[in-house]
Amino acid sequence: MPGTTTRWATPAAWWTSPATCRPSGFDGVSSTAAAASHGTRNYVIVTLAYWGFTLTDGALRMLVLLHFFRLGYSPFTLAFLFLLYEAAGIAANLIGGWLATRFGIARMLAVGLITQILGFLLLSAVSPEWGAALSVAWVVVAQGICGVAKDLTKTASKSAIKLTAGEASRRLFKWVAFFTGSKNAMKGAGFFLGGALLEALGFRGALWAMATALALVLAGVVLSLPPLMGKAKASKSAKELFAKNQGINLLAAARVFLFGARDVWFVVGLPVFLYASGWTFTMVGGFLALWTIGYGAIQASAPALVRRSEDGLSAEVPAARAWSLALATVPAALAMMTLAGVPRADVFVPIGLCVFGVLFAVNSAVHSYLVLAYAGSEKAAEDVGFYYAANAAGRFGGILLSGLLYGWGGLTACLAGAGAMLTVCWVFTLALPSRQTHAGVA
Repeated sequence: MPGTTTRWATPAAWWTSPATCRPSGFDGVSSTAAAASHGTRNYVIVTLAYWGFTLTDGALRMLVLLHFFRLGYSPFTLAFLFLLYEAAGIAANLIGGWLATRFGIARMLAVGLITQILGFLLLSAVSPEWGAALSVAWVVVAQGICGVAKDLTKTASKSAIKLTAGEASRRLFKWVAFFTGSKNAMKGAGFFLGGALLEALGFRGALWAMATALALVLAGVVLSLPPLMGKAKASKSAKELFAKNQGINLLAAARVFLFGARDVWFVVGLPVFLYASGWTFTMVGGFLALWTIGYGAIQASAPALVRRSEDGLSAEVPAARAWSLALATVPAALAMMTLAGVPRADVFVPIGLCVFGVLFAVNSAVHSYLVLAYAGSEKAAEDVGFYYAANAAGRFGGILLSGLLYGWGGLTACLAGAGAMLTVCWVFTLALPSRQTHAGVA
């Protein structure tokens, strides 16, 4: 950067040498303006790296769904392939947050990328000659490894935002919203990419191409980021690790039900319902991809839809309550409409779920901001890891319920389940503190 001299270590030193890895913008030598410039630079690098990861992660989901659907796997079996992917994320977020605090956020971002590459290579080893049981077991394990990679990378990346944005609540909200929204838009684009790669290169060739692309992203992270960014004194016991402040604990509980309420219809219920209603698989996949891209775009614009406060909480917490309540009404209304037999459910349900997507995107953006607002700067990675472990738990429960409820009562049961879960989410937001209890938000 102009006016500063930044000394980057070799890749080997990047992992081992604390003294030579820290750029001048982070050791107190440079001016405040230079440090802010470094923060913006690192935010851009982390965002680009996470875009690359998310693009391939979205492509992976579509690759697995399309490939094994063509092989004749049932919808419930397809959902089962993703259960370990989500379950692994619960532990990965908790451990990843602790490791990122202990060893540095940038190092854990690199570990997440390496783990994803390993998962891709393991998936590419699946052979059509294997029996169904072995194939399913192998894919579930490989997907579990990719689930660990996803949450290590997500925890490291979102923790980095707290450090790069500093303590200004307005900038923090904008950066979190853009990061989260653009990430989900990239995931939607990944759905398209997965189908295109499968068509052009086949299952194995697509996985090799994505592994190569991630290796390039990994090289960029190693060569561009200071490895000790975010390094602090990590918790020494499980009790200390789980002893979060009231705001984070309540947000984590709300997050379980917020994301469970989405996946309870998104993963199995809606795709199977639309396919059974006469939609082609391409139409179903296209709708899910467009829904995700639109959801990401709304997330990125959330700061313009939520009134802001100087303290970062007094207006934002009431907003979380209001948006949660509004969201809960949508699946409940759709469930009543399908139960009443309103004609053309294959039309009004997707339209209603687009409304759900708008409200859900704003809810998710507000929650993602609030967890960083409540988090302490010193152990932000641990706080974020704990919060996104709850996110993974909610998705795991939502995926499982998506198959079970659809088998029991069709899409109506899935939508009713979503409404009930969102009501619980809203109840937890009522108890959120609207004042900061420690130095976290300016």
